[in-house]
Amino acid sequence: MTERNLVLVVGAYDDPAAAERDFAAVRALDDTSVVAAVVLSRSEDGRVRVEEHGGRLIAVGTALGAVAGLAVGLFAPPLLLLGVVGAGAGAGVSALVKRHEENTIGVDAEEWLPAGSSAIVVVLDDVYLDRVDAAIEHATKKLDKAIDHGDYRAVAKAVDEGDKKILDALMR
Repeated sequence: MTERNLVLVVGAYDDPAAAERDFAAVRALDDTSVVAAVVLSRSEDGRVRVEEHGGRLIAVGTALGAVAGLAVGLFAPPLLLLGVVGAGAGAGVSALVKRHEENTIGVDAEEWLPAGSSAIVVVLDDVYLDRVDAAIEHATKKLDKAIDHGDYRAVAKAVDEGDKKILDALMR
């Protein structure tokens, strides 16, 4: 069986209500279109929260926190460490952060999720890119980036290997 070609789609929003409306449009897509999706918000003091989440992984029974962790890890691995630095985030996440710093995974969270903004992060099969692009029509800027299969597996493994502290921090 051939591996799917996965894409990371990011839509940045100055208006949280616009992000919520667009996320409703993403959720209305057929569950086979979206692997994982989250709405992130960053407060003025820099704290990042997962506001909503969805996707095929939820439909097949994957924990909500794992979906959020997967999407956030592919978006910007350093965000996985926020709120859990003193709690021992785990070697898997540290390796992802290193790959992010080497520009092999993720995007610049400061650019795509500055203080006081929201972002929709979607992981999907590339054949559905046009559907998601149309659904996030109110984004102030958009990005789509191919996901390396190794990066996908590394993030999934880090999330699956008990980095529950990270998931708890994301879901607060």
